[in-house]
Amino acid sequence: MEKIRCGWCEKDDLYRKYHDEEWGRPAYDDETIFEFLILESFQAGLSWYTILSKRENFRTAFDDFDYKKVAAYSHKKIDALMNNPGIIRNRLKILSAVNNAQKFIEVQEEFGSFSHYIWNFIDGKPIDNCPETLSDIPATTEVSDLISKELKKRGFKFVGSTVIYAHMQATGMVNDHLKKCFLRK
Repeated sequence: MEKIRCGWCEKDDLYRKYHDEEWGRPAYDDETIFEFLILESFQAGLSWYTILSKRENFRTAFDDFDYKKVAAYSHKKIDALMNNPGIIRNRLKILSAVNNAQKFIEVQEEFGSFSHYIWNFIDGKPIDNCPETLSDIPATTEVSDLISKELKKRGFKFVGSTVIYAHMQATGMVNDHLKKCFLRK
């Protein structure tokens, strides 16, 4: 019997693997949350498939998404990233990754973990939307608007509401798997 998946992931095996093994699964560790924060911010204005296909290049370029290392990147490292054809070479997005790593650490220091901070917006429990079709899935919500606003107040960059909602989906803060998707069972 063939698995029924959310329609957006049927492009190829890379998408199916991401859908089946990661998307919508609650992530409570700061390392995974930071990785998706960086990847989603680079995705702004681009397709998720573009980012997903370059994910391993990003992982190598950004020291396995070690936020402590990223927070300390020098101008020389930033220039090297600008010359790396395996990632999205957008200076503002690269600089925002460094900035966001620094802000990420500040939030950790204040709340004990970034996970505790971000999950507190939804009382630590995933929101289950149970959409029937892809058109039932919103691009933003009141919660993503609020998180975006709060992160911007803290100095984060490239964290608009659409980016934050995508981050919420990726890290399982929101379950937007379609009702017919095999992962609902």
